Amino acid sequence: MGNRFQRGLVTGKFYPPHRGHKFLIDYATAQCESMDVLLCERKDQTIPGPLRAAWLREIHPQVNVIQAEDLCDDGNSQRWAEYTLKLLGRAPDAVFSSEDYGDAYARYLGCEHVKVDRDRQNVPVTGAMVREDPLAYWDYLEPCVAAHFLKRICLVGAESTGTTSFARRLAEHYRTVWVPEYGRDYTEARVVAGAGLAWKSEEFTHIALRQQAHEDELARQANRVMFCDTDALATCVWYERYLGNWSLEVEEIANRRGYDLYFVTEPDIPFVHDRIRDSEHLREWMTERFKQEISKRGYRWVSLAGDVEQRMRTAIDAVETVMKEPRLKPLVHG
Repeated sequence: MGNRFQRGLVTGKFYPPHRGHKFLIDYATAQCESMDVLLCERKDQTIPGPLRAAWLREIHPQVNVIQAEDLCDDGNSQRWAEYTLKLLGRAPDAVFSSEDYGDAYARYLGCEHVKVDRDRQNVPVTGAMVREDPLAYWDYLEPCVAAHFLKRICLVGAESTGTTSFARRLAEHYRTVWVPEYGRDYTEARVVAGAGLAWKSEEFTHIALRQQAHEDELARQANRVMFCDTDALATCVWYERYLGNWSLEVEEIANRRGYDLYFVTEPDIPFVHDRIRDSEHLREWMTERFKQEISKRGYRWVSLAGDVEQRMRTAIDAVETVMKEPRLKPLVHG
């Protein structure tokens, strides 16, 4: 049996795309030979149109996503129909929507209107609801969209101060993922390969880029919050420790990323030696450098000190506060 329509159209802001939109687009696609999705964007929207379009293309690789300027005139169906015909170059055979305005819009387009889930019985969510409280509607978001609203918390600290163990502990507590420190794995491989002690600038650039790439991969698996064991800003401090100056290149990578909160682990626990740690004498200095650089940029941070129980209480109190707030700094993609 063939498709009911040759050309279909779904239009909307998709601000952001959620599973109500997915239900609508999937329903329409199943009935059409080809499907256009018209995404309307405005400059004052906090989620850029190109990013929303990229999400739609990932979620629905079989449809043709078209970005267009929002006319800011939702009540004028005739004007929207004329605008749509100009953008498409032809009329669709059917418009699929969950809105009452679809009747007049389709009439002016000269096509059929197929109303889908008008009362939101199948997927009870709207874009406004997601924007108001994305964590409450987490289960209605696809992984690529959820990663945008994810709370990201970064732990930084000098060697053997507990960043890794607490990233893991916090992830377990919140039933989510944590991002291991790529620089440690790189350093261990360097030691195994017999590399000398002299570090090269490009190695730190590589570490910073890989750290962010791993973070982005794991963000799609996270449950509302993710804990990152270090970041590119910390890599800048390590660059300074080994090469004696500051890397503008690594700093530029660090500036691409924002976090809702930093934890700085204090050097008030015993140093544990292993085959790669060599900075016991610099723990106080490095801790202060982390605090200085985070503070200089206006990022929020909390000190983790004391025994395990004390650190966990401090951390959980801070995370609970963050989970109730909007993102403090929008995530920037490089």
